[in-house]
Amino acid sequence: MRGKFRTAKTAVVAGIAVPALLLTAAPAGIAATAPAEASPAAKPLPSDLPTHIKGGAWPTSHVQGVTVDTERGYVYWSFTQMLVKTDLDGNVVGTVEGLTGHLGDIDLNNRDGRVYGSLEYKAEEAFYIAIFDVDKIDRVGMDAETDGVMTTVHLEEVVEDFTADMNGDGVFDGDTANTPDHRYGCSGIDGVSFGPEFGKRGGAQKLMVAYGVYSNTTRADNDHQVVLEYDVRDWRRYERPLSQADPHRSGPKRTDGKYFAYTGNTTYGVQNLQYDPYTRNWIMAVYDGVKEGFPNYSFFTVDGSKKPVRGEIKGQAKPEKGKLLTLRDAGLNDPATGLRGWEFHGNYGIDALGDGRYYVAEGRAVTEDGVKKQEGEVYLWRWTGETPTPFERVED
Repeated sequence: MRGKFRTAKTAVVAGIAVPALLLTAAPAGIAATAPAEASPAAKPLPSDLPTHIKGGAWPTSHVQGVTVDTERGYVYWSFTQMLVKTDLDGNVVGTVEGLTGHLGDIDLNNRDGRVYGSLEYKAEEAFYIAIFDVDKIDRVGMDAETDGVMTTVHLEEVVEDFTADMNGDGVFDGDTANTPDHRYGCSGIDGVSFGPEFGKRGGAQKLMVAYGVYSNTTRADNDHQVVLEYDVRDWRRYERPLSQADPHRSGPKRTDGKYFAYTGNTTYGVQNLQYDPYTRNWIMAVYDGVKEGFPNYSFFTVDGSKKPVRGEIKGQAKPEKGKLLTLRDAGLNDPATGLRGWEFHGNYGIDALGDGRYYVAEGRAVTEDGVKKQEGEVYLWRWTGETPTPFERVED
């Protein structure tokens, strides 16, 4: 995510001060808003970004996330067991390989220039933020453990919810959806993104980490998306190289915030999380849920301008309160539940460029020379705010 713009004259739209350069691009039906961190030194985005970039085909699982550094001209791709670095023409610069866990969504930290991603080792009950020093990625086949390109920070909060014995039988049932265990239905982590604290326009950029959530239609306590907040500015003290044979536990014991968005149960929670400075939405792209009584949208937007409110976390066996997020009052509307959402396919990767344009990933299985691989690519889209799909493809 690149969320910085040159300072510009402002106008007022719907009572909000808006940089004039955004007004020319803001589609009807939405309020353009100021970016989270305006910067006089930041360069405006190129108007001629490629509308299609290929990430290659790799003998891995499917593409999980993508983040684009438009200023330096690189794209980073998570392919579950490896990180791929290409230029904006799709030429491969290097790869980081050897991961045996699940590398999920990724995002670029503008402050330190590194790429952060969710990394799971469920059998070891270990959940990390993987941090890639992308300047060092200069060849194909670099090793995640031994080539000095990746460190990790352990997230104890996730372990506690993932391993929670919810039925009190003294047995943790493991990595399965068909159990009352796992607090809030936590299956681990996936979506990650940098952005301001919920309800704030600027300030320090926080790392938000979204839970994976098991699809289970027999329980009522798994109908929220759960988001953890971390201030990573002091994380160097926690960072360790990863030994997959002996996973470390170095990381913060507490979060800087824990939030709940009521969406109805989805299949494996937030696949891709992304802060969008253009709309001030927190984008949540998911695999559709299957629970009856819910609209089961594939795309939700949390209103980033609204402060979290303390309220009931619905469906818990024992009454529980927490910090609740507000879905944007736009898009599809389900009268029975009051839920708002959209239909879109951002669950393989979405990156908000900050000016109303977005790179959205697609992937598919291919066979090359008899070898089964997964192919990834991104297309350029533009926000419209229309219902049911709020984007339109940008054509050449």
